[in-house]
Amino acid sequence: MASASPRSRPQIIKVTPAAIARLQDLMRKQVGAGLRVGVKNGGCAGMEYTMEWATEQGKFDEVVEQDGARVLIDAKAVMFLLGTEMDYQETTLKSGFVFNNPNQISACGCGESVELKPAGA
Repeated sequence: MASASPRSRPQIIKVTPAAIARLQDLMRKQVGAGLRVGVKNGGCAGMEYTMEWATEQGKFDEVVEQDGARVLIDAKAVMFLLGTEMDYQETTLKSGFVFNNPNQISACGCGESVELKPAGA
């Protein structure tokens, strides 16, 4: 009996070319495992995205690797980030990573916090 091939898992987030370029630049300047992305309770809308440079991969982190760019996703955030597109945008007044998240219900006026529902809920 032939063994079944492992089922491929969907990528938690999609990383745009602009975000990949910025992550590649950061990875040349930093020592570590990659950018860890998560969510936490807080802000006026209820939740906030978190980002930190990870010195090592956590035991339960999900890893998204693309063209040398590495994003670690905190296991507690997976159900809120499933299907999200991570982009990097630069404008005259600010620059940074932006999350286009289909699980986002609303956002506060200042843009710092969001209301998220678990994927599929």
